[in-house]
Amino acid sequence: MKLVIQRNDLLSPLQKVVGAIEKRQTMPMLGNVLIEAEDGRVRFTATDLEILLRSEVVHDVGEGVGSATIPARKLLDICKALPESAEITLEANEEKGTLRAGNSRFTLVCLPPQDYPMLETGPGASSVVLPAQSLQELLNKTAFAMANQDVRYYLNGLMLERFPRGLRAVATDGHRLTLCQIEAQIDSIDAGEQVIVPRKGVLELQRLLADEDGDVTLVFGAKHLRVETSSGEFVSKLIDGKFPDYNRVVPEDAGNRLLVSRTLFREALQRAAILSNEKYRGIRLMMGDDLLTLEAHNAEQEEAEERLPVEYSGDDLSIGFNVQYLLDVTTVMKGEQVMLALKDSNSSVLLTDPEDASAKYVVMPMRL
Repeated sequence: MKLVIQRNDLLSPLQKVVGAIEKRQTMPMLGNVLIEAEDGRVRFTATDLEILLRSEVVHDVGEGVGSATIPARKLLDICKALPESAEITLEANEEKGTLRAGNSRFTLVCLPPQDYPMLETGPGASSVVLPAQSLQELLNKTAFAMANQDVRYYLNGLMLERFPRGLRAVATDGHRLTLCQIEAQIDSIDAGEQVIVPRKGVLELQRLLADEDGDVTLVFGAKHLRVETSSGEFVSKLIDGKFPDYNRVVPEDAGNRLLVSRTLFREALQRAAILSNEKYRGIRLMMGDDLLTLEAHNAEQEEAEERLPVEYSGDDLSIGFNVQYLLDVTTVMKGEQVMLALKDSNSSVLLTDPEDASAKYVVMPMRL
């Protein structure tokens, strides 16, 4: 394989796929990126056997058609260190790869491309077509609530559910839950069918979608999810487990409702959080008479108090929450106001945007 390419044309697809490669691998091959030069395009593939990322660029390869596997992070670091205007000549075979740019020359150890592992995806059962930015927004509004290394393995990911008119995403770590849905084009209706995408796959998909325009296609298989974009492909194994019944978690009979400016609420939370307990991050909310009072204190007997004018209907209540959970919600919400609805001081709170019914956020209370 021989490739003559501009530095940025090589760097961009490398950055899109390198996230699939772990810094420590059990197999040396998993530290490499597979580069395939074909007539009119160059394809880059990286995998850790759980997820696979593929990106391609349109490029005339002339007579340099071929393939090679090259140490991904070393190649990426070299490209980053070269001048932006550099023209790179990359030659590689099954054993060695040589990269030249100006007065610089680098030799890297390669491995046989025919030994590169691929994820066997099998046929897709159904597919969903939607704008890339809509999928990105769906993930951004929910992914932050995923668990991280929880023994309940099915919580360490994001649940995607198809319903007759679109796609729904749900995430929970047992202390909070996020739910968002969007309309999308579905080729076959299998309402209620769910898949759980692992945490790493969700984070890499968010990164991949950040620079995407146009539509993407989600292909749901028995054990894999494949996302096809205009410039590449994402494949992830699915978590084999049953996601909790999220409908039981969302409060339905919350009679106490509070409406507050989202910006003022978030800023007050940020200030009060400074003096909250560093370990438990607890903050108390007191509601009544169109006034919301936020209180925080720590082990050094330091205290913070914030008062906000609100629209409140219901009983006088005092309830504690993890302040970071509330901050996460008010950060991803985009509307001018946020509605808090809760049944009593021992129940979870439902946060919503009065102008956007597509997303719901549930936060469990904590004892202070």
